Amino acid sequence: MRGLEHNTPPAQAAPPSTQTLTDTLREAVERHGERVVLLCSFQKEESVLLDELLRIGDGHTPVKIVTIDTGVLFPETLATWRQFEERFGVKIEVQDATRAEKPWGGPEDCCSVAKVAALERSLEGAEAWITGIRREQGPTREATELIETDEQRGIQKYNPLTLWSEKDLWRRIHERGLPYNPLHDQGYASIGCAPCTLPGSGREGRWAGSDKTECGLHVEDLRAPSVVSGRDAA
Repeated sequence: MRGLEHNTPPAQAAPPSTQTLTDTLREAVERHGERVVLLCSFQKEESVLLDELLRIGDGHTPVKIVTIDTGVLFPETLATWRQFEERFGVKIEVQDATRAEKPWGGPEDCCSVAKVAALERSLEGAEAWITGIRREQGPTREATELIETDEQRGIQKYNPLTLWSEKDLWRRIHERGLPYNPLHDQGYASIGCAPCTLPGSGREGRWAGSDKTECGLHVEDLRAPSVVSGRDAA
C-alpha cells in the first residue's frame, strides 16, 4: 500500500494547504463556471482535485474535464481513466495528440507541437484552466502561484495544489479512499507517456536520459504556428 511504503503520517488537523485547495477551486468555479477547464492526466494530483471539485459542488461540477491522449499512455493510466469515470461519475473529454501522418517517434514529436495543439483545442472558449502543478515538483515549478494569468492565452490559470506536498496528497488519497494510478506504487512519482517515463522521484523519471523537464503545456511559445496564427487572427 502506497501510504505505508512512504510513511504517510496519520490523520491530523488539516494543514493550511488544504484550505487553499478548497478556496482556489471554489473561486475558479464561482468566477468562471462552465468556462473553466481541468486538465486531467490521471495522476495523484487529479485524484485529489476531482474529489474536491465534486465535494464543493455537492456531487456535481460545471468544470469541463479534459485529457490529452497521445496514443502511447500506459495501460495502467487507461485503467485509471475508467476508474475516475466510474468513481466520480464524470464525463472526460478527449483531445487527440496522436499523429496519424507520422508515427510517434520520441518526446519532441509528441510533447511539443502535437500536445500543445491539443491543449489549445481544449481551451477554446475557456476563461480559465485548472492544473495539478505543485512547487515541490521541481525547479521549473517552484515559483508557481495559486492563481496566475496565462499571458500567452489571455486567460486565468488556477494551481490549487501549488502548496501541497507529496505527503499531503497521499494523506488525502488514503483518508478518502480515492482511486489513483497504480504506477505510483511502482515508483513512478510523475507519469507521462509509456516510452518516455521511468520510475523516479519528483519529475526525474520523465524523459529520463534527456535534458527535457517540461512537456510544453506549461512553457511559453511552444504552440504550433498554425495554432498561433489562428488565435492571433481571431
